[in-house]
Amino acid sequence: MAISKRNRVPIGLFLLLCFNLLLAPAVQAATPIAESRFSAYTITLLGLVTLCLCVYLFVVIFQPERF
Repeated sequence: MAISKRNRVPIGLFLLLCFNLLLAPAVQAATPIAESRFSAYTITLLGLVTLCLCVYLFVVIFQPERF
């Protein structure tokens, strides 16, 4: 099944949010102070977005002809 370019963004966002659901409890457990569940999800989502941006910029820098 080929995924068109138009459908990549919603699928990517869905996978990012699913991955956030898996990592947020680990972030909440790793903090030494009591933290709300909302802030744990927010911190995890911020980390995932930062990681995705780093990967994207790495690819753009080393393969500029694709963009």
